[in-house]
Amino acid sequence: MESNASIKGYQIVNLADMIIELGEDMTKHILLNFSCHLNRDIENFLHYKSIEFSKQALARTHLVFCSYKSKLVLVAYFALANKFIQVEPNALSKTLRKRITKFGTFYSSIKKYIISAPLIAQLGKNYEYENENLITGDEILKMACDKIREVQLIAGGNIVYVECEDIPKLKEFYLRNGFVEFGKRRLDNDERDDLSGDYLIQMVKCLHKSVKA
Repeated sequence: MESNASIKGYQIVNLADMIIELGEDMTKHILLNFSCHLNRDIENFLHYKSIEFSKQALARTHLVFCSYKSKLVLVAYFALANKFIQVEPNALSKTLRKRITKFGTFYSSIKKYIISAPLIAQLGKNYEYENENLITGDEILKMACDKIREVQLIAGGNIVYVECEDIPKLKEFYLRNGFVEFGKRRLDNDERDDLSGDYLIQMVKCLHKSVKA
């Protein structure tokens, strides 16, 4: 099973590689060791959707392991996908708008830019090891952004976006890590069971440099 080292000796494993090497049943057993009581959407995705999404190439899940008590344990994961986003011209600062809109097209009929961008679709910490402080949210997010940056150095692009619930602590987390809010997306019907509210906050970041809103 191929993995690549990240910060502080963490190992990042592509779920698709794990399925090939260990088989689907053993992989499911490993995934069931992940728990996130703070957000059931994050937990349910890994338990019940990630394998199928990986097999269909809808999203690529990356598992983060580290050594704990002489064992390699699953401490976090993130899932990446390609999406199109709609951005209103006045939703961003002139500097950031200039940097990201060159990757999209302006449609006068809806007065918005349509931009193809990588989405950090899921980002989660395993709370089975909550008291051990094995990893932080900032470190998981950095790993996800670094993985996207690797792809962009080969294929082009320089932005990443996320969607999060309208919860102050979540918004502050992404703002602290350089993301800027640009819009809202109404929840789909199949998202309402696991997420609160009626919409998700959309946020974007330029990976080349930090940009002020």
